[in-house]
Amino acid sequence: MMKTKLMVLFAPFLQINVQDGSFADIGGLDPTLSWSDSTTAGDLDIEYGIEAAAKPTSDLASLPKKVWGKASTNVSGWGVSARADFEGLDFSKADVEIDATNDDGDIDIHLEASAGDGFGVQKVEATKRLDSDGAAISINPRYNLDTEEADVVIAYSKDDTSIEITASQDAQSVTFSQQIDDDNRVAPTLASNGDISLEWERDLGGGNSLTATLKPNESVDLEWEDDSWTANINLPIDGTDITGANVSIKREVNF
Repeated sequence: MMKTKLMVLFAPFLQINVQDGSFADIGGLDPTLSWSDSTTAGDLDIEYGIEAAAKPTSDLASLPKKVWGKASTNVSGWGVSARADFEGLDFSKADVEIDATNDDGDIDIHLEASAGDGFGVQKVEATKRLDSDGAAISINPRYNLDTEEADVVIAYSKDDTSIEITASQDAQSVTFSQQIDDDNRVAPTLASNGDISLEWERDLGGGNSLTATLKPNESVDLEWEDDSWTANINLPIDGTDITGANVSIKREVNF
C-alpha cells in the first residue's frame, strides 16, 4: 500500500500539508495549515506561528496542533536565539531550543530543553570550525543528557573531497564524499557495526538534481528536485524485494 504526503507552500508565510497516511480516497487525508509571521521589538527579532488541523469541526480548541515563537538578538558578539514549541493550546510546558553563534570565533552552540514545572536540559552540542591549508574542518561534540550518550562528528573538506567521521564509545562511522565530475557525486558510508550505505547525486542542470541513497536490505531513498517541485520517495526493501512505497511531494509557490 502506498503512503503519500502532499505539501503545498505559499511562500513565505502559508503552508498547507496533507500528512502521511494510508487511504483509499480523499476522505482519509489529514490536512494541516501552517502560518507564520515576524516582527521586531527593540533589539529583538521575533517570529511566531501556528500549525492547525484544516478540517471541519465544531471544537475550535482542537484545531491547533502546535504554537511556536522565536526571539533572536545579539549579545557581546554572539548571535543568540531561543525558540519555544507548545503542543496545541497547552502553554504549561514547551520544547525549547537555544542557539548561540560567534562568527569571529567560528563557534556554534545548540541546546535542547523542556520547560514546565522546571527547566531541564536534554541535549547540548557545539561546533568549532577551522581552516587549515585550504581545507575546511569542523569539530562537533554532542551530548544527550537523557540517555547519557556522547559522540563527536569531525568533518574535513577540500576541493572535491570531503570526509565525515562520527565516533562514540560504542559505534563509529565514516562517510567519504567524492565529486566525480561536474554532474555526479558519490558518498559511501561505513559503520563499525557492518552497516553500509551509498549515496549518488546527479546534477540535472538548472539547479535541479536527483539523489539516490541505497541502504542494503533496508531501503532505497530518492529525492528529485525539479524547479519549484521536490519529490521524496522511500522504498523499503527486503533482500531484492520492494515491500512498499512512501511518497512526499512539495511545491513552493511565490506570489
